[in-house]
Amino acid sequence: MKEIRIHGRGGQGSVVTAELFAIAAHQSGRYSQAFPYLGGGGERRGAPVQAFTRIDDKPIRIRSKIYEPDYVIVSDTTLIKLVDVTAGVKPGGMVIVNTEKDPMALGLPKELDIRTINATQIAVEKIGRPIMNTALMGAFAAFTGEFDIESIKAAISQKFSGAIVDKNVAAAVAAYEQVKSR
Repeated sequence: MKEIRIHGRGGQGSVVTAELFAIAAHQSGRYSQAFPYLGGGGERRGAPVQAFTRIDDKPIRIRSKIYEPDYVIVSDTTLIKLVDVTAGVKPGGMVIVNTEKDPMALGLPKELDIRTINATQIAVEKIGRPIMNTALMGAFAAFTGEFDIESIKAAISQKFSGAIVDKNVAAAVAAYEQVKSR
């Protein structure tokens, strides 16, 4: 089983990201579950939130919060000083941070695989708004290999409709291609 924990702020799309990962897993023929943790005022726009996705090749029976993720996605770097975003990450686990900074400049544990991408810039260019969740999904697919870009595109198409689909697919593909070209 692979477990993903997403750190963001209310209104940034973290919960939708978890749902989209679950849909993408289903598109790939795997089992999945996605759920948010909004405790402590998470229902407010801008408040810290966590969302979780589990993916496995067999049915998932566990129903708890994810305490030892394989992967962490950080949508907003200001959370790094507020929340221990690396708490419980499995040894060698990967942390993907939405930032233009070099991974070593973030002050995160060196034993983790820290990756960065400026998903906000991609979102502004492709979507016209700083909602970076689908760009982060494309980057995640490229960094980890857990999903192919086609399952990400299919999940976006299933969740959204109209012009929003094309813009979000473009953001996911742009991030995916940017990571692959490094």
